[in-house]
Amino acid sequence: MSRIGRQSITIPDQVTVTATDTSVLIKGVKGELTVTLPAKIKVQVADGLVMVTRQNEQKSTKAAHGLVRSLIHNATQGVTQGFSKTLKLVGTGYRVQAKGQNLSLAVGFSHTIDVETVPGVSFKVEGNDTIVVSGIDKHMVGQVSANIRKVRPPEPYKGKGIRYENEYVKIKPGKTAAA
Repeated sequence: MSRIGRQSITIPDQVTVTATDTSVLIKGVKGELTVTLPAKIKVQVADGLVMVTRQNEQKSTKAAHGLVRSLIHNATQGVTQGFSKTLKLVGTGYRVQAKGQNLSLAVGFSHTIDVETVPGVSFKVEGNDTIVVSGIDKHMVGQVSANIRKVRPPEPYKGKGIRYENEYVKIKPGKTAAA
């Protein structure tokens, strides 16, 4: 049995979990999320606990067992606390500005890059070189952060670019160091 899938999920006080045959609805203080279930996975809610079980021992069902449990656990965390990722702009002249709900990035191109918000995800600009992406859906927060980072990923020679807050960029020696 899956080590992660067999663990029960404790439901916090402010959260309600409703399970059907095809999906699980999680409602909390910050909003509500829905997790769709694969065909052979069942979810039972009782006594403040959520248990995820599987109907057979096929490889695909075993793979989905732990995944569904993790998705439900992340959804319960998201509707109570939320998730956030911090991005830093490193480089001379690199800066970010908030334009309403959207972002305007100046990252070394001849023009600014505009990043539009996605429903369920919000941006917060701290200073002129820090972006905090936050929301209740862990997947969406990570995907939007990755899309912003993809505009100008950190390069290995000077380290300039957009990086995650605690990301380490290994700096390579240039051509002069090789000679």
